[in-house]
Amino acid sequence: MPRPVAMITGPTAGLGAGYARRYARDGYNLVLVARTAERLEDLAAELRAANGVDVEVLPADLTEAADRAAVADRLAAGVQVLVNNAGFGTSGEFWTADPALLRAQLDVNVTAVMELTRAALPPMLAAGAGTVINIASVAGLLSGRGSTYSASKAWVVSFTEGLANGLAGTGVSIHAVCPGFVHTEFHQRAGIDMKSIPNIMWLNVDDVVGESLADVAKGKVISIPGLQYKVLTTLGRLVPRGLVRAANNAMGRSRGRT
Repeated sequence: MPRPVAMITGPTAGLGAGYARRYARDGYNLVLVARTAERLEDLAAELRAANGVDVEVLPADLTEAADRAAVADRLAAGVQVLVNNAGFGTSGEFWTADPALLRAQLDVNVTAVMELTRAALPPMLAAGAGTVINIASVAGLLSGRGSTYSASKAWVVSFTEGLANGLAGTGVSIHAVCPGFVHTEFHQRAGIDMKSIPNIMWLNVDDVVGESLADVAKGKVISIPGLQYKVLTTLGRLVPRGLVRAANNAMGRSRGRT
């Protein structure tokens, strides 16, 4: 029997690399999508050697429509799993940020998720099986952590929940993973100072990947890894939104983020 195939966007570091390694250990062939071909090739070589799986490298810049279309064409050929992990945040204030950078952020965090999911679903539905995992964020559930980034992740959560209703009974499932602070390159790349975040709020990549995939196996549409974040998001639904914004600002320093 041929191995199932999982496509993962943004796999060269952080959560994306964690999902790539986990799916490779589970016996999936992989399609890896990221901008940096050299880092993709390094990861592909590691996964082939360690797991004996086939790894296809697909360099693409998801801010570019032509590159998104090329990835969509590969999805139209069929995969069993799509992990929409690529995304980024930025530092600085919204009103001083470069509008082109803000558009690029939405192209990756929103447009790519929509277009790639749209490309992946028809062959999955034809096969009666498939899984889409969209990496959102606790920032999409709790207001007050930046502006365009939080809004983009709120869109991912809403998009996923809406599609989950439509896909019910088809054999195809869709899930949104909403991690909090994770030890990755994300904040460093964004230029965001995270010194104010207490240690108890940090999660590890392997824990997030393992807990989220356990939630996927249980059929949970929204996965919130980490007990501390389950508690926070539950409380966030029960208290006034103004208090949620104030708490986020006190802990996460929401100023200086877009």
